[in-house]
Amino acid sequence: MSTRTARTAWNGTLQEGSGQVELSSSGTGTFDVSWPRRTAEGAEGVTSPEELIAAAHTSCFSMAFSGELGKAGATPEQVEVSADVTLTPDPAGGVRISKIALSVRGYAAGTDEAGFRKAAEAAKVGCPVSKALAGVDEITLDVTYEG
Repeated sequence: MSTRTARTAWNGTLQEGSGQVELSSSGTGTFDVSWPRRTAEGAEGVTSPEELIAAAHTSCFSMAFSGELGKAGATPEQVEVSADVTLTPDPAGGVRISKIALSVRGYAAGTDEAGFRKAAEAAKVGCPVSKALAGVDEITLDVTYEG
């Protein structure tokens, strides 16, 4: 299949340092990262591993969801997926990702609310990023059918 690459260059200490993460395979961008911005409420134009995980999870889930709807004979008409990735203190020390809240809303031709929800649940389990994040304490899914 495929391998994708990202690279981060970091300068300085954890608290005062900063870095840049580069999406090397696609060449689509380089983004600033910083520990203080990572742990603050406001990102102020700086990304974080958690935001990048949220982006990876929503894009992967969207593809898996589209595939599940297709298997059920439905066609996604409009689907929007969001993910909130929560970074918290780890009781064992340091920090960890403790929760991911996925939300999908939209509609698909050829299915009803129950079919839409069933496809979403299957996508949550089958998405490769969901599988990679199996160590997260809690991954929730909120489904809103707008058909």
